[in-house]
Amino acid sequence: MGPSLLLACLLAPLCAGGASPAQPGAAAPGSPQAWRQHEGPRRVKRAWVIPPISVSENHKRIPHLLVQIKSDKQQPGGVIYSIKGPGVDEEPLGIFSIDKFTGKVFLNAMLDREENDRFRLKAFALDLGGVTLEDPTDLEIIVVDQNDNRPLFKQDVFTGHVVEGAEPGTCVMTVDATDADDPDTDNAALRYSILEQGTAGMFSINATTGEICTARPGLDRETVGVYNLTVQAADMSGDGLTTTATAVIYLEDINDNPPEFTKEEFSMEVEEQAAGVDVGKVFVHDKDLAGSPNWLAKFTILEGDPEGAFAIRTDPYTNDGVLSVAKPLDHEVRDRFELTVSVQNERPLEPTAPASPRALATVRVRVRDVNEPPVFRDNPRRVSVLEGAPPGTPVTTYTASDPDTRQLQTLTYALLYDPADWLQLDPHAGTIRTKRELLHPSAFLQGGWYIALVLARDDAEPPLSATGTLSIEILEVNDHAPQLQPLAGVVCRRPGRGGTLLLGATDDDRPPHGAPFHFQLSPQHPQLTRNWSITRFNVLAGLGAARARGRRRALRKGLLQRSRDDMRDNILNYDEQGGGEEDQDAYDINQLRHPELFPPRAKPPVRRDAPLSSATPPAPRKLPSSPSDIEDFINEGLEAADSDPSVPPYDTALIYDYEGSGSVASPLSSIVSSLTDEDQDYDYLSEWGPRFRRLADLYGQ
Repeated sequence: MGPSLLLACLLAPLCAGGASPAQPGAAAPGSPQAWRQHEGPRRVKRAWVIPPISVSENHKRIPHLLVQIKSDKQQPGGVIYSIKGPGVDEEPLGIFSIDKFTGKVFLNAMLDREENDRFRLKAFALDLGGVTLEDPTDLEIIVVDQNDNRPLFKQDVFTGHVVEGAEPGTCVMTVDATDADDPDTDNAALRYSILEQGTAGMFSINATTGEICTARPGLDRETVGVYNLTVQAADMSGDGLTTTATAVIYLEDINDNPPEFTKEEFSMEVEEQAAGVDVGKVFVHDKDLAGSPNWLAKFTILEGDPEGAFAIRTDPYTNDGVLSVAKPLDHEVRDRFELTVSVQNERPLEPTAPASPRALATVRVRVRDVNEPPVFRDNPRRVSVLEGAPPGTPVTTYTASDPDTRQLQTLTYALLYDPADWLQLDPHAGTIRTKRELLHPSAFLQGGWYIALVLARDDAEPPLSATGTLSIEILEVNDHAPQLQPLAGVVCRRPGRGGTLLLGATDDDRPPHGAPFHFQLSPQHPQLTRNWSITRFNVLAGLGAARARGRRRALRKGLLQRSRDDMRDNILNYDEQGGGEEDQDAYDINQLRHPELFPPRAKPPVRRDAPLSSATPPAPRKLPSSPSDIEDFINEGLEAADSDPSVPPYDTALIYDYEGSGSVASPLSSIVSSLTDEDQDYDYLSEWGPRFRRLADLYGQ
């Protein structure tokens, strides 16, 4: 550290003896006289080391001499001393000072250990010329703690929760405090205690940790729901400064109290026929926490209501039971009820909770009689009357009944709605008759039905009424003959060719006196059967649906008879001048309209029943290039058919799928769409020749 030094420490007695830098009559500090005054026996040289100096905080006697330092490098009075560091020339300024000639270090202000618990300074020794005599050395000043800070709780109010009925030793919460004094001394050694908690003494506190726990059994929220404890913290291990805080402990509810009816019997009344209305309340009480599941009640009707006429629910605000009518009550059937109702909590009771003797109650309900309207038991009433029935024809007797069987009342009747003024009604008996004829068609008929309304009224005060609907079906009478459509027609074909005429029929009568129709040749002219025949075509209306690509025998077998698009029959007259019938191939109308989209027809197959010596049929004809060539195309088809050896040697009809661009006929695809394989008879296919026998086998299964 450097050359040896002489260190002198001036203790408190020195200061008490009046040795201060400004003492009157003393030699000036650092002067040769002062040095000589204190010069004693020759000192032993020591190292330039200053041990730590301790001083108590809050020292009030200032300036206070802390220490004196000396260097023996030069004669006394020839050394200049100085100190630097916090408290001298650094913040906080002015706390310490040194006599530059004597080396005395003084405390000039009160110290606070909680602000600065120690100061580390540097001491310097210089000769009078400013040359360093010694290397700088450390000067440490330690501030000794005093118990000048009381404990402080971290919060003024501590909050905790514990369930009621908790066992002793159940910990609830911890309160803690701090002390700004030296934690290594008793000045900050804290101890906790409960100053006040009421007379029960239900809680205790750990003196060292501040943990609060239950001390004894018997916590009951319904008796005491909140505990307020005053807790204390003291330093010096409980003998020093103190502070207090509040600990609030809330008891959490458990379901240890069953709900109870406030009385054993309740009486109510309600009007009959009132459904969905509240009858009254049954009142209950529960000591558990209001609004919690431990408090919420639920009710059950145990006896007295086998048909479920009543319902009971819980009022969520009052927790009472609300009895209501679930089904209309009838005073004439039953005028009073006696119900047994039970109550319990939504949440199960604790096993230790006692059973309640008032968990059942009797509810007596009286049903008040009120006037009820008449009732048409058969509503609507449906009856039938023949079309054109004469005036005075009985229709029906339409009456109502009065539910008020215990009251003597009379019912009267009136027609409330009779749009055609067609009916007359007996006001006392309810008998209805016709007033005049009603024929088809009529604006007052809806699908063949006539609707009227009958009013029944009682004679109570005030009177009540009911309305019954009378639906009268006007039965059809076959009073119109069918009419052929058209009444006349022309068949124009080349000599030797057969022709057809499509006929239909209409009838003003409604089913079952209208379609379907039966057609036949006039029996007064039996010679017509030699060259003409009538075959059913379909059950459609006469829209001339001639797109038949099927076979005439299939038409005769009724292939299209099941279509229901129209109820009028159509017939085909065939000018047959040969023996049996045979199949005809049809042409697709799309080929006639758009020939460019279809390839030429392949060579027709040779009929097995054709003569073996038949010549090869001519090559396929060229399709027309425009619709205007359709007529020529058809004529060419006729000529080809005449010379085709694959067809029988007798006349048949060729059917072409063409009706012109303005045709309104429906396609046959819609006609047969209602048919199914299940209800179609395909056995007749076997009669069409060998080529259709396999088809008959497939579809005739």
